[in-house]
Amino acid sequence: MSAVNNKTIEIIQYDVLGNLPDLFTFDNGSPVITPEDWEKRRTEILKTAVDLQYGGTAPEPDSVVAECLYNGGAGKAASFRVSSYFGNKKISFYMKLFLPENAQNPPVVISGDMCFNYCFDRGYLTPMLDNGIAFAVFDRTEIADDKCIDANRTGAIYELFPNAEFGSISAWAWGYSRCVDALEIIGLTDPRFVVFTGHSRGGKTAMLAGVLDSRALIINPNETNAGSCSCYRIHLRAKAENGEIRRSETLADMTKNFPAWLGDGMKQYADREEKLPFDCHFLKALAAPRILFISEAASDIWGNPVGSLHTTKAAAQVYRLLDAENNLFWYFRSGEHAQTAEDISQLVNLIRHIQYGDNLNENFFKVPFDIPESII
Repeated sequence: MSAVNNKTIEIIQYDVLGNLPDLFTFDNGSPVITPEDWEKRRTEILKTAVDLQYGGTAPEPDSVVAECLYNGGAGKAASFRVSSYFGNKKISFYMKLFLPENAQNPPVVISGDMCFNYCFDRGYLTPMLDNGIAFAVFDRTEIADDKCIDANRTGAIYELFPNAEFGSISAWAWGYSRCVDALEIIGLTDPRFVVFTGHSRGGKTAMLAGVLDSRALIINPNETNAGSCSCYRIHLRAKAENGEIRRSETLADMTKNFPAWLGDGMKQYADREEKLPFDCHFLKALAAPRILFISEAASDIWGNPVGSLHTTKAAAQVYRLLDAENNLFWYFRSGEHAQTAEDISQLVNLIRHIQYGDNLNENFFKVPFDIPESII
């Protein structure tokens, strides 16, 4: 995993709050040496990277039903009601499925970001559809509400499970798996080639969903900021491409602004991240050996590009142990916090590389800043 410096932002200051916890040491102090060891260690770190960070996971339903509401045909959106049953109770949400023309059982990209209107822009959809890739999108806020400041977890899934301890991100991640269930029922896409993507809070969600659901062949969290793919232990100030100096998001920011997203246990580590028993490299390592593609934006300083690179390089050690280093990808595009048509085109290039052996474009593995010595 080489890196080419393509400096477009300037790091003004970054504070490292202690070393990253060791992926290769069991809780009892013994070392992780073999891939078999890693499988046992993986079970251990799920308790912190998932249970502590997100408050655990939402329960699996007894059954799932996919009801077609509208069939627009190839190149257009079909609409489905996806219903998950728990005994005689259910949770339902809508999923739209865009199918490319003249493609039989195509790969499918799933996003929970229907609440972000750009998902329906033709510039966003065209790179997928023109390359024979289906796109399924649902609105995660139909499952759990997304409110700033409010610590109360509300929405359909919490009405069904009022004593639930899992945070909103975990609830939203549950929706990705229900979409996979529905697509398997519908039978129009390739169940062996499923891709999870999402942006910002949706990127956090896609990352967690991919860790929890092994049916995701490719996991593509886009600009997740804190709470997923950056680094809790690095606090950053940097000059963006427009010359503005900004800082990165911290755990304290998250627990103040979005207290319902994470597990309640995370609040005790706000402003003392060095005490966390994990960091974001744990979550990335949990994806191994499947394909993980971290996409970032150079001027998204709030997203902590230095921290993201640091934890990606740390997680690469697990990919190497599992002889899967070629399954870890990352890139930084120029610009601000968004999931753009350029980001989708980059994902499409990776999909075609995996599916057809297309060459990767030159945008992978370029770094938009001078790499600090501590993360080389």
